[in-house]
Order: sequence, then C-alpha cells, then structure tokens
Amino acid sequence: MDKRQQGKRTSKDLQLDQFRTSDRNRKLTTNQGLKMAEDEHSLTVGERGPTLMEDFHFREKMTHFDHERIPERVVHARGFAAHGEFEAYQSMEKYTKADFLSEKGKKTPVFVRFSTVVGQKGSTDIPRDVRGFATKFYTEEGNYDLVSNNMPIFFIQDGIKFPDLVHSIKPEPHNEIPQATGAHDTFWDFVVNNQETANQVMWLMSPRALPRSFRMMEGFSINTFRFVNAEGKSRFVRFKWKPVLGLHSFEWDEAQKISGNDPDYNRRDLWMNIEMGNYPEFELGVQVIEEKDEFKFDFDILDATKFWPEEEIPVKVIGKMTLNRNVDNYFSETEQVAFHPGHVVPGIDFSNDPLLQGRLFSYTDTQLIRLGGPNFHEIPINRPVCPFHNNQRDGYHRQTINVGKVAYNKNSLADGTPAPASEEEGGYVHYQEKVEGRKVRARSESFKDFFSQARMFWNSLADFEKNHIIEAFSFEVGKVQNQDIRQQVIEMFAKVDKDLMTQVAKKIGATPPTESHVKNNKKSPAVSMANTVRKPQTRRAGIIVGEGFDGSSLGDILDKLKEAGITADFISERQGTIKGQNGYKAEANHTFTTTHAVLYDGIIIAGGSGEDQSKFKMDASEFINDTFKHYKTIGVTESGNDLFAQSMAKEGPGIVMAGGRGDFANSLVDAFAQYKHYDRQF
Repeated sequence: MDKRQQGKRTSKDLQLDQFRTSDRNRKLTTNQGLKMAEDEHSLTVGERGPTLMEDFHFREKMTHFDHERIPERVVHARGFAAHGEFEAYQSMEKYTKADFLSEKGKKTPVFVRFSTVVGQKGSTDIPRDVRGFATKFYTEEGNYDLVSNNMPIFFIQDGIKFPDLVHSIKPEPHNEIPQATGAHDTFWDFVVNNQETANQVMWLMSPRALPRSFRMMEGFSINTFRFVNAEGKSRFVRFKWKPVLGLHSFEWDEAQKISGNDPDYNRRDLWMNIEMGNYPEFELGVQVIEEKDEFKFDFDILDATKFWPEEEIPVKVIGKMTLNRNVDNYFSETEQVAFHPGHVVPGIDFSNDPLLQGRLFSYTDTQLIRLGGPNFHEIPINRPVCPFHNNQRDGYHRQTINVGKVAYNKNSLADGTPAPASEEEGGYVHYQEKVEGRKVRARSESFKDFFSQARMFWNSLADFEKNHIIEAFSFEVGKVQNQDIRQQVIEMFAKVDKDLMTQVAKKIGATPPTESHVKNNKKSPAVSMANTVRKPQTRRAGIIVGEGFDGSSLGDILDKLKEAGITADFISERQGTIKGQNGYKAEANHTFTTTHAVLYDGIIIAGGSGEDQSKFKMDASEFINDTFKHYKTIGVTESGNDLFAQSMAKEGPGIVMAGGRGDFANSLVDAFAQYKHYDRQF
C-alpha cells in the first residue's frame, strides 16, 4: 500500500494484503513461475521463418489476453469505487440487533461503487440517468450490502417487469442506437404503456439525474426492509445516504459539453479528491415505520414507485461513512465486486415489497454469469472479514482447499459440523411474519395511484428545478420519432401538471393537453435541491490570466480560496509562466484548448492579454459566457474588467466585482459555496 493511502488500516485492508502483489523490480516469469529470457519475439524457425507451436510463452500470454474480459453488467456497467469506513453515531439496539449498529463509535470497513445505470462500460459519466450507490459493509457478522440509487423510487412495482424496462431503455435492438439515454421511442413507449413509471420519470427529468459529483448526490435503498431487534420486534425501514457537501447538479448543456471534454469527469473527480485528502463523507439516515402504522399513509409503504416523505416519516441520522482510499486495481476490485440486497446480517430482514422480492433472485443469478460460477464470494474484494464455513465444494475458480472427506450435512464423520448456529449464537433467523392468501398474479389496489406523488414532487420544486424538467422533457421526448408516442407522453404527464405539459407540447410540436392534473396540493420541501447544504470545500476555480495581468490582489485571493478548500488552476493561451505587471508571475496549468469552463465551478478573470489579442479575447469570452450561462460564479478583478465587459455576462447574482462593497476574496468564497445562482437574469 503506497503513501497516498492514508488513514487507519481496517480489517478489510489487512485481509487484502495477502492478495496484493507488485511486479516492480522483479524478473519476468510465466504464470508457472518460469523466468523468461525474452518477451519481444515469438519462437520461429530462423529470423524470417514460421512461428512454432511449441512457443508456450506466446500461447500463455495470448490466451490470457484473449480471455481477460468478463461480461459487463447488464445495468450499472459503468462504475467507479473506493474503500472507506462507516462509524455509528449511536446504538440502534432498540431497533435492530445488527452488530455494526450496536454501539456508538463502532467502525466497519466499507467498499462503495457508484455507477450509471443505462450506458455501457465505455459510455460517459454524465448522461441523464439514475445513479447506483452500492455499499458493502464488511461486518463482523458477515457482509451486508446496501444496494441503493440516487433517487428514492423506481420505475416499476414488480421485479417481473425489470427485463422489459431495461430492454426498452437500452439501445434499440435493430441498430444499437442510442447509447446511455432514454431519449428514444422504445423507452417512452414503455413509459406511456406502464404508467406506474410516472413518479420515477419526473425525478429522472429533474436535476438529480445530472449529479455534479458522486460526492454530492444522495443514496436511497428504494425498497422497504425490516429492522428486527433482539426481542424479535419488527419495524419497516428505508435507508438514505446524505452527502455532507450537499446535493448539487449540472445543467443539461453543461453535461453534454463535459461529456465531450472529459467523459470520465465524475470518476476523475472522486479519484482526485481522495488522493488530495478531500475524503467524501455521507451520513446514513433511516426512516422507520412501526408495524401498526403500515396502512397509516396515503400510499403503500411497500410500493417502490413511492418515496416516504421526510415530513411524515423523519430521517434519523445514525452514522457517517468516509471514503478514504482509492482502489489498487480497477478490475480486481471495482469490476469484480458483487453486490446483492440479499446479503444481510441478523437484525435486517425483508418486506413483501414485490420489487425487492424480484431483486433477491436476480442479483445472484447475474453474478453467476458475470464472474464465472458460484465461487464469486471467494474473490478477495467480495470475501467477508469474518470466517465462513459450509459444505459447499468445487465449481469454477474455487480458491479454498477444503480438507476432509465430508461435503454434506447431516454427518457423523465430521461430528455433525459445520453445525448451525442458534439465534443466541448469532445465527440468522428470518422474521416470522404471518402470511395468508390465495396464490394470484395481481397487485393490491393500494399500488394503483400513479400520479399523486409525482404531483407532490412537482409541487415541491423550486422554479429552477421546474424549468430543468420542462427542458428535459422537451429534449427527451423531442427525440422520439413516433408522433403518437409523443402525444401520449403529453396526455400522461398532464396528470402530473397540465401547465408543464402545455409548455412541453409547444416545444415539441404536439397538441396541448385538454385534461387537468390530479388534485393534490401536498408538498415535501425535503425533495427540493434548493434546500440543500452549500459549502465551498472541494470547489474548483479557473483563473484566466494573460500577459500583463495585474497580480496585486491574487495572493490574497489564492490564500482565501485555499483556506476555504477551493482549488484553482491558471488558464491562459499557453502553459508555463505568464508574466504580469510589476513582476507578478503565474504558472498556467491549462490552455483554453486543454480545459473548458464547464470543468470548473466558477472562474476568476485576472485580466491581461495574449500574443494574439483577438484570439485571447475570443477564447476568454467563451469561458466567461459558458460560466455565466450555467449560473456559476464569476469573479472579476479590476484588471479583468475589460475581458468581462466584452462578454455576454452582466453584473448580478454570482458576479463578484473587485472594488465593490465588502471583501472581494471572502465574497468570492461565499459565491463559490452557493455554486449555482439561479436568480441570475439573462
């Protein structure tokens, strides 16, 4: 483990040590340990003759290369992961006998994989999409997987529809187009013919579908689970991750430009911040419902297309997770990690949520094909830190050498071992729920209100979020070729809000809706991103400098930015030393060609000019205009006034001018903390 990997070593780190290896300063060998004297030329008959089949080194090397890819995940293929630690804030013994939540200060190693859902492994980090947020807790009782998304609901109510949903949103099968987007006919055809999708589609059209960073998005369990305490009392529970840095997102135009400039933006952001010691932090909250209150609400708590409003079911914050170490090898860890909502520990059990019940089958099944067989739990990243013992044997890629002749239970030859553990000894016992009913293929009437919560979500949003949704629908549905499907979308989502679909219809050439939305005036302020935490830490500033810039105030600015946790890059027409007035100098990290305004949370205009003044001004203007258009902070030093004046930007919210009232540097920090300034006028 190299020096960058800081922090206390966890039990998982110590376990992984036995699997880590380095080839540095070693002699080249085959996989059988044979040292090789040559690795550039195949074995041939003479220097210009045929290659010989006896060249075992060539065959081994090429065979490994030909087989070194495994099937990518059907969904969540593009992911990025990190190690960390979870610390409990308090004992949760009243609610659950789960040991990792049993006492204040108890720490548990974790491994977290963030992902997009729809795109293939080589797609961009920033499509309009749901994001996966999967956490593996390496507890002393076994692995617990909290497999979440960054939105609290899902498209469908029953797992049997999952293949249909995924087939509809994936590239269309006749031409494998388009990639990593739902902006095409088959997805929207599925939506209008499966109207339970309404709530999730509203969230998907919102800014939450374009997270600024994995470090700045929430995570939700989606499904309803159970907490069970030592007395056997059960309560319904849903889980929620809250980012300490708050909830922030991109504009659609911004996301498209980032995808062109840096399709690895979110994974690079996570990697770099961990390397810099800016460890991402998330607080874990739970929403708990007593069994007696199961039918208290105006929605079914087992319906995965409905979220639990925080105003009605408060979130109890119970711990914090810190991600403090990057992976050593992407394939071995990030690609081979296997999550499953059925990986639970005593004290966590399942509800009759029909989507959850479907997931409990499909996750194991998909790991079997991806990872080559039933022994995927023996891959180092998937191994629990506690011992595991059973009479399972053999299969692809078996790693353990199981001694003895017994591979069955019950037995006497091994004294009846490994023997089941009683509940008192920590054995897992399923919650004994009394269930009655006929075998049917049907769904409760309580699941059939598809629009009231979608309407509540719309009611709860700030104007900038509503405008985002209007533009998102206009783009996504505007890409649909079938006019009938377009019109069906208008009619369907008019039940959420008539004015919303009237505006969308105008933009996409459809007929405005005639019927009005469902009657629901409820709001849930907690779902609006307008109410999030805003901090300056880990923001990125781009500083535009040209020859002859005035650096007299930059020292104070840079000190204040650094003090606030904001990193800064100097950007000019060329890399290297840029000379300013009175002996000031700046080292330009980037040129206008090697970076782009969308890769920064705001810019500072320090002024100056280039060797080609007109080109310098044009490039600088593009930076300023994009930053202004995307509602980000623009700081203007006194020597930067000319560059600012020749752009489309104008003074207003988020525009910090030197020489104005107040402290320029501190005002800049406050503006960067705000991130987006949606009250800006164009």
